[in-house]
Amino acid sequence: MSGSPGSPAVRQLMCGETERPMSRFHRFFVAAPKSRWARTIAAEFLHVTLLLVSVQFVATFAMAAGSAEGLPHSTPERLKFLGSQACSSCHPKEYSDWKSSQHHAAMQEATDASVLGDFSGATFTKDGIESSFFRRDGKFWVRTDGPDGKLADFEIRYTFGVYPLQQYLIAMPGGRYQALGIAWDSRSKEDGGQRWYHLYPNQKLKPGDPLHWTGLDQNWNYQCAWCHSTNLQKNYNADSKSFQTTWSEVSVGCEACHGPASGHIAWAGAGGGKHASVPNKGFKVTLDERRNVTWSMTGHGQAIRSVPRSSGKEIEVCAGCHARRQQFSSDPTALGQLLDAFRPSFLEQGLYHNDGQQRDEVFNHGSFLQSKMHAAGVTCSDCHNPHSGRLHKTGNAVCAQCHAREKFDTADHHHHASGSAGAQCVTCHMPTTTYMGVDARHDHSMRIPRPDRSILIGTPNACNKCHTDKSAAWAHDAIKQWYPSSKPGFQDFAEAFDLADRRAPGAQSALFKVAAGEAGSSIARASALARMANFPSPEAVDIATRALSIDDPSIRTSAIAIIAGADVETRRAHLPALLRDRSRLVRMDAARALAGEPEAALSSDDRAAFAKALAEYTDGQLFNAERPEAQANLGNLYREQGKLNEAQAAFRKALELDQSFVAASVALADLERTAGDEAAAENVLRRSYGDNPHSGAISHALGLSLIRQKRTSEAMNYLEQAVSLDPENARFSYVLAVALHDTGKKAEAAATLRDALARHPYDRDLLLAMISYDAEAEMFESGLERAELLAQLEPDNPQVAQLLESLRKRSRK
Repeated sequence: MSGSPGSPAVRQLMCGETERPMSRFHRFFVAAPKSRWARTIAAEFLHVTLLLVSVQFVATFAMAAGSAEGLPHSTPERLKFLGSQACSSCHPKEYSDWKSSQHHAAMQEATDASVLGDFSGATFTKDGIESSFFRRDGKFWVRTDGPDGKLADFEIRYTFGVYPLQQYLIAMPGGRYQALGIAWDSRSKEDGGQRWYHLYPNQKLKPGDPLHWTGLDQNWNYQCAWCHSTNLQKNYNADSKSFQTTWSEVSVGCEACHGPASGHIAWAGAGGGKHASVPNKGFKVTLDERRNVTWSMTGHGQAIRSVPRSSGKEIEVCAGCHARRQQFSSDPTALGQLLDAFRPSFLEQGLYHNDGQQRDEVFNHGSFLQSKMHAAGVTCSDCHNPHSGRLHKTGNAVCAQCHAREKFDTADHHHHASGSAGAQCVTCHMPTTTYMGVDARHDHSMRIPRPDRSILIGTPNACNKCHTDKSAAWAHDAIKQWYPSSKPGFQDFAEAFDLADRRAPGAQSALFKVAAGEAGSSIARASALARMANFPSPEAVDIATRALSIDDPSIRTSAIAIIAGADVETRRAHLPALLRDRSRLVRMDAARALAGEPEAALSSDDRAAFAKALAEYTDGQLFNAERPEAQANLGNLYREQGKLNEAQAAFRKALELDQSFVAASVALADLERTAGDEAAAENVLRRSYGDNPHSGAISHALGLSLIRQKRTSEAMNYLEQAVSLDPENARFSYVLAVALHDTGKKAEAAATLRDALARHPYDRDLLLAMISYDAEAEMFESGLERAELLAQLEPDNPQVAQLLESLRKRSRK
């Protein structure tokens, strides 16, 4: 390992979790996990060798390449990473700015200069374990519980981040580096810092738990490394289950954003501007969206861009780390083309509030894409110095670059005392959420406060973040008084997403409006399409097929999930063309959606494109072969292809990597059941139950296995336990109710359904079961009320209309 050991230090790291798939399409992402159970339910169920180059060598290299014939043609294979020092002689100001940045300090060897924490014998106690921090032989050590639960001494090898916290990396066998869960609060004492604290203060984490510092979800190589170093290559060996991770620069250097610089330095050494024919001055991509662009103030007090932004390169380079996303490639040629290496998360329930405000640790990209600023053509570097990471101006002055101070930085606008927190633009329009205990991050969706939405759908608002002793109604009244004719803001999807996430009447039509609305942001449209997959209908398929021609690939990939659930003719009519899409992510998803189709149904050209795109999908999973979710995704693919032995092997690999990964156990048991061996299926589930006694999904699956074996009495215990462990899962309650009913316990079945409907009033299966049981008990009026609600949920469903008419006739008798 020549240069061995997350998002840049601005993010500060918490090695993250893996996302539960929202559809048949897997998604991973890096972000801070909240609990081990957040990652257990459902996969579908459900920078190369160190090349630090001296300035002298760079100069020699440039002189040797001093002719046009010797210039590279930006062929990616020929470009090399040279290190940030190679940039300093021509770009001293940018280099100096970078040296002062958190990017420069994103990851450093543990030295007296880099370590901020107290290693003078300080101790920290949590859950009965006293960890101590000390020096030995000039190195930094921690004594804490290791993978076997016993206290041991571990050397700190690297620091992670600088402010407002610093984490520490420890080398473990197999080339793994693990992030210690105890971090140093580097804020001032006055601000509550200069102390050790735990990133999971309310969770008791034991060895074996994925969130324990020795666990799967605190592994640096996968969770963190890409965004804290330059040209990071994981180099995981699946056979030996080990890493040989390398980088070209330990921290986030110039080439992390600009790409390998060898071609550029050759171009510069050969005379630079004399060779205009060299694309991008020898780089793979040039971040030139703002070149020759000006902003002019209008009479309304807001600036407009001199020319529309025609590229998203700059934003997508930043988004590689400043986004909630899954990575499936470390190919440097994907720089500036986000969806060729990453799958960004949409505005998903649990990650964002329904109005798009940040909720979980989502970083900035998804928030910014929703904003009016993004729609107006603003890029990250309009506000931030890209080399230092600092704002161009301080306080309200950064906003006043585009928003006239005399109109907006006045009491007539903000209605707060000048100089107070309430008079700061960011307080109202970019409120903070604190992550990792001490890291307050501004919401980059830049929105107008909406306390009326707090009243209607429970989303937070900036007013009540400060005025905690007041109600949302109080804040709403104040805003109405201050701004009687104010527009409601740029983000207009909150009500639709709220209806959809509650499966409430009107959800479909509301989602259709957002998805088809050309004036909305692409991320809002893509997020609406993603939710529409839960509401299959001909109208949804029609909107999705039209979305396939939209330029933004995130919209196209969301549309694929809907078409994948359509009839076979629709799939074959629309998906093959996407196998040649310019975006790798779209190609991958199209191939995955077609994976269960007979290849003979495709033309010969389409078969070749399918094979290539499916290989990209498979490579994307193998890129993360150290993750159980990737192995489960491969298992699901093989199962659909009829490769049952390969599927079984993939699910077993997933469980070898993490025995707490419930989805793989459920899928493996289902394979055994399909093969006719229910006893083997039960054994798989019982092993998982022993490892995961608090998993409702395993209890549920085990109960179903016992039902199939006609061991009903035993099964009922597990089905009841599943509901007790996970009452928010409507399916578990539905299955329990059916089982109770079929064993003659009709009153208990009805009670179970009523309890579940109180939590999930719009669940289709619960409503149908309750209607059936009401009819059986000749309670037609009650059944009619539920059927009328079901008709509101599915107004175009002829079967529901027929059921409703039948109940009306019966209730009149």
